[in-house]
Amino acid sequence: MNKKDSIKDDLLFLLMKIAILAILLIITFVVIFGISRCNDNSMSPSFKDGDLAFYYRLQKEYNIADVVVVERDDEVQIRRIIAKAGDKVEITEEGLKINGYLQKETNIYEETLPYVEGISFPVEVPENEYFVLGDSRSNAKDSRIYGTVKKEEIKGGVMTLIRRRGL
Repeated sequence: MNKKDSIKDDLLFLLMKIAILAILLIITFVVIFGISRCNDNSMSPSFKDGDLAFYYRLQKEYNIADVVVVERDDEVQIRRIIAKAGDKVEITEEGLKINGYLQKETNIYEETLPYVEGISFPVEVPENEYFVLGDSRSNAKDSRIYGTVKKEEIKGGVMTLIRRRGL
C-alpha cells in the first residue's frame, strides 16, 4: 500500500467519524433534548427575551413550580406549572388561590390578577392537564387566557438556560 492510499483511507475514516457524530447529535437534539428561544419577557426575571432554554423531551411527569416549554396555538412558550390534575385554581382580587389557599410565591414580584378577556374562575384542573402561568404576571399570555394545558402540549421540562440577549 502506498502513501496516497493510506492518506485517502485515513481521510475517509475521519469523514465517516464526523458523519456518525453529526447523526448522533441530530438524533440527540431531535429526540431527547430541545432548545427553545424565549420570545418575550413574560417569564421575567427568570427568563428574558432572547434567552435560550434547554429542555428534556422525554420527561413525562411534571410537578408544581417546574418550568416547561409549551406549544399552544402554534406558539412556543416558556411557562411555570402552578397547578396539576385535581387542583382547584382561583384568581381573585386577593391573588392566586390553589385549593382554597392564598399562595405566597417566592420570586414573583407582581400581583396575580385575572384577565378580563380570559377564562372564568374557579377552574378545576382535569386529568393529564396543568395550569401554567408566566412569572411576569401583568403581561403573560398563559392559562388565565387559554385555560389548562394538556400534557401533550408540553414539549418538555426546562433543564437550564443560556443568557443570550441582543443577538
